[in-house]
Amino acid sequence: MTGVRDATPADADDVYRLLSGFVTSYRPDRAVFDGVTFPRIIEAASAGSAEFLVAEQDPDSCVVGYLLAVRMPTLFAGGTILELLELTVAEPVRGRGTGSALIRAAQAKARAAQDVEVTVPTRRAADFYRALGFHETAVHLKWSTT
Repeated sequence: MTGVRDATPADADDVYRLLSGFVTSYRPDRAVFDGVTFPRIIEAASAGSAEFLVAEQDPDSCVVGYLLAVRMPTLFAGGTILELLELTVAEPVRGRGTGSALIRAAQAKARAAQDVEVTVPTRRAADFYRALGFHETAVHLKWSTT
């Protein structure tokens, strides 16, 4: 059974391991992760401007998945939206409901925070999200500073 909980600073090694297997466009830098991004995300989640969740197979095991979403105020939606930015599950446990459990937990947090909607930009996992009740509304474009 997979349990989902808020991420803590103690999860850094497991999250970095999962991140390293997840990214396709960027290369994670452990020093930046430890010194900048991971602490900022933990802080943002503590302040309520992000949701940073981890999944464990059992309470004594390592983290097998994580979800990162940011909460943003909007004018167009008439309230805050929760945008899913990262979701990954360790290869050996994929297809067993871990990703779905993380999404359901984020949806519950969005309801509790009275977010207007949950959005997700994706190109590789659209069918996964559709199966969880998401529908296509936009195309995301990006401009990179590097």
